[in-house]
Amino acid sequence: MKSDNRIPDGPTAELAAFCASLRFDHLDEAARRGVRRHLLDTFGAIIAGTQGSPARIAERTIAELEPEGDIPVPGFSAKRQRLSAAYLMGASAHGLELDDGYRAGSVHPGAPVIPAVLAAAWGNQVDGRRVAAAIAAGYEVVTRVAETVHPASRKRGFHNTSITGVLGAAVAAASVLGLDARQTAHALAIAASSAAGLFAFLHGGGEIKRLHPGFAAREGLLAAHLARNGMTGPAGVLEIEDGFLQAFAGNADAAKFVAGLGETFNVSRCYIKPYACCRHLHPGLDAVIAIAREEGVAPGEIAAIEIGTYEIAAGHAHGGWHDMPSAQMNYRFCTALAATRERVGIADFDADVLSEAELSALAGKVDVRIDDACETDYPRLRSAKVLVRTKAGAEHRRYIDEPLGSARHPLSDEALLTKFDEMVIPVLGEASNERLKSAVLAIQQIEDIDILLNTPNAK
Repeated sequence: MKSDNRIPDGPTAELAAFCASLRFDHLDEAARRGVRRHLLDTFGAIIAGTQGSPARIAERTIAELEPEGDIPVPGFSAKRQRLSAAYLMGASAHGLELDDGYRAGSVHPGAPVIPAVLAAAWGNQVDGRRVAAAIAAGYEVVTRVAETVHPASRKRGFHNTSITGVLGAAVAAASVLGLDARQTAHALAIAASSAAGLFAFLHGGGEIKRLHPGFAAREGLLAAHLARNGMTGPAGVLEIEDGFLQAFAGNADAAKFVAGLGETFNVSRCYIKPYACCRHLHPGLDAVIAIAREEGVAPGEIAAIEIGTYEIAAGHAHGGWHDMPSAQMNYRFCTALAATRERVGIADFDADVLSEAELSALAGKVDVRIDDACETDYPRLRSAKVLVRTKAGAEHRRYIDEPLGSARHPLSDEALLTKFDEMVIPVLGEASNERLKSAVLAIQQIEDIDILLNTPNAK
């Protein structure tokens, strides 16, 4: 039987048509600024993440399985083939818990979308304006789909970044490749069959989490290329029976996929992390750091720290911190870091830090519980109520409705540039760092986006 290649009306087709027609001129100033900031942040996370163990293992494995290609991945010495370049950049972007996110969907859009865009664009003389539109399209799909299926998908054990990231990567790559609305809908349909990723990493083997956006970036890029060459997938894959929504969220409303589509852009509503750990922990860390700074509470004076928050965040208070992945997901350990150092950075998860007796002792004084009000507010808010008791009997309280780095409490441009410097200079050196910053901040003027990847390593 001959396949029907028509795309019926519905949320999938509407999203595909929107992404296929999106151009730089359609982006408002908030979206353009969001693209610049999130490209800068994600690119920095990619470069820093290449030095992490998961990305290094992935790169070594790829080197064993296939010959080198022609696409550079800044931070690695060897060039890679297109799909593997997308995979390595995606895995690296998420490799150190530094990448951006979207609160309402509990998802990291930059890690799958931006690597797919850069890999799709390589060698095709793609300018910065086209890349900016592709990034905005990818973020729109990831965030809208994740917001629709969350928290049902998370409670079923799925990692939203990988199950929805593949869809965003597919439409972003399709945008770079110039696919029309029908082809983009098929790219979405093909990508949906690659949607996967379990939250089982919370229970051990946590480093596999780092690779999830790599899988999504690679499979999304492949889906776009397959669609360009005539491959088709199920029409209306997001909303139909046995489709994406049914599989990951059951009875969620498919109308949410496209509600208000085009009125504003979600890339301007995503957060940028100030701390190198799970975002669910950030409201508690903000509160603890504020108390330490504003009240002058030293770590040795603390008798107890009580944190009330929503259920998913409280679930990160269990287990230990024997390695970097588990420590970055552990509420008690990161709270001890925040109270002691007034920061939570990459270097704070070195092996010698994880074994510090003082930190372990303070982490043992941290109690994280579900707060009914915070649970009611989630996922509309990611909030925490914190009480720090001192040995002298003083009590200091803080409530954080939404953590630093969100659209409501944005990270300043100065803080973002400082974060980029800290991520990139140790890997590429100061000269490449300055060159990359200048290029990203003027993305609409770039004639060939390959300049971003064609950056020499410091070593």
